[in-house]
Amino acid sequence: MKVSALLEKARNRGVKIATAESCTGGMVAAALTDIPGSSDVVERGFVTYSNEAKIELLDISPRTLSEFGAVSEEIAREMAEGALKNSYAQLTVSITGIAGPGGSEHKPEGRVLRAQRRDVDREGEVAAPWTPTLGSASAPRRSRCQPARPRRSR
Repeated sequence: MKVSALLEKARNRGVKIATAESCTGGMVAAALTDIPGSSDVVERGFVTYSNEAKIELLDISPRTLSEFGAVSEEIAREMAEGALKNSYAQLTVSITGIAGPGGSEHKPEGRVLRAQRRDVDREGEVAAPWTPTLGSASAPRRSRCQPARPRRSR
C-alpha cells in the first residue's frame, strides 16, 4: 500500500497514527509527513534510538530489555504499545533493528522487527522478522532500512 493510500484510509476512518522508531531514526514518520495533508492523520513520532529513550518515552520494561535485548519481538511489541499509551493515536507502528554497520550471529545487520498496535480492538499484530533490503555497511541508513518486496509464490 502506498503511503498516500494509507493516510487516506486512516483519514476516512478518523484514525490518528503514531510511530515509535529506533533503527530508522524517524524515517517512517518522515515518509508519512512528506505527504501534503498528513497533519490531520499523523499524531506524533517517537525516535527512541537509545534504551534510555525507550524506557523514558515509551515505558519499555528494563527487564524486557535486559532479557531479550532492544532488537527483539518483545521490544517491538512494547514500543507499539508504549506509543499507543503515550499518544492520542489509535494506530501505532514500531520499528527496531540493526541497520548496520554491525550485528552479531544471532542478530545480524539488517534484522528489523516491526509491530503494530490498534486501540480500536486492543489486538496487536506483529510481523517478525521483517525482511529489509540490505545495503553495504557504508550505504546510507535509508537504503539499508527499505522493506523488501514480498516474493510472489508460484
